[in-house]
Amino acid sequence: MPAVTADVLQLPRITRATPADTERPVRRITTGRPGYEGEGFPVVRAFAGVPRADLDPFVHMDQMGEVQYQPGEPRGTDWHPHRGFETVTYMIDGRFAHQDSHGGGGLIGDGATQWMTAGSGILHIETPPAELVQSGGLFHGVQLWVNLPRAAKFTLPRYQSIEGTQVALVAGADGGALVRIIAGEIDGHRGPGVTHTPITMAHATVQPGAQLNLPWNRDFNALVYILSGRGTVGPQGHPIHQGRLAVFGPGDRLTVGADTTQDSHRPALEVLLLGGRPIREPVVQYGPFVMNTKAELIEALEDFQAGKLGTIPPDALRPHRAGA
Repeated sequence: MPAVTADVLQLPRITRATPADTERPVRRITTGRPGYEGEGFPVVRAFAGVPRADLDPFVHMDQMGEVQYQPGEPRGTDWHPHRGFETVTYMIDGRFAHQDSHGGGGLIGDGATQWMTAGSGILHIETPPAELVQSGGLFHGVQLWVNLPRAAKFTLPRYQSIEGTQVALVAGADGGALVRIIAGEIDGHRGPGVTHTPITMAHATVQPGAQLNLPWNRDFNALVYILSGRGTVGPQGHPIHQGRLAVFGPGDRLTVGADTTQDSHRPALEVLLLGGRPIREPVVQYGPFVMNTKAELIEALEDFQAGKLGTIPPDALRPHRAGA
């Protein structure tokens, strides 16, 4: 980890803070809850215990792995529905195959992102390719759910394939951090992801002893999730480590620092930076449906049962199992 690297000396630097800028304070730090998804692959429920108002416009996030699978162990999901939001699957290590009922699909790996707008309704599958199931290997990624506002809940489904080579790369002001901007804008640098809901999503690697201080849209909330390593967050330097999420208060800039000493198998601090403009609408969720009212949830279930959310294509992917 990570799949996408670069020589930070050749990258544009993030501008330093000015006297007029204000640092965002840390409002809370929470610990993700272990669980299992799909056919039994391990995840960390990154948003566990966080009030929905602090997450808005985000709904849910799983850290998938980090796990070193033995041959025959990799698992994914079978075909399932979604309505009312967007799923963002970012693969740091390993590979995931995707296919949906709207014609989207492909192999996600090497720092790539699959951005699927479920909108009015879609069926999809995410599963390790056959060769990964047979050989085993490292598997690590993130799936984020981004809410859609009421006006876009029934938008047409859309699929975006964002390769790792397409992300915008910038360096921290001191040259000690590499920031990969997947969507949104940081300090005038914009990622390739096209979003219905205005958000910023970035993955940063902060070298031991270095500090990343970057400007952040005042209209957005601000979340920092630790993928691996140890460090500090905020102007007061609150300690934080793998599997923990920091929720920030208002301000102009975010600060994340890496401890001088990291574990030998985790040479740097790896963080996911998230922020978005709050939608501030009612959210009612049931499994794979994220709507505004209970009546809309019932309608989504009925539409799924009636086959109105899509049809599994004739050439459909299926979960591969060792020996099958």
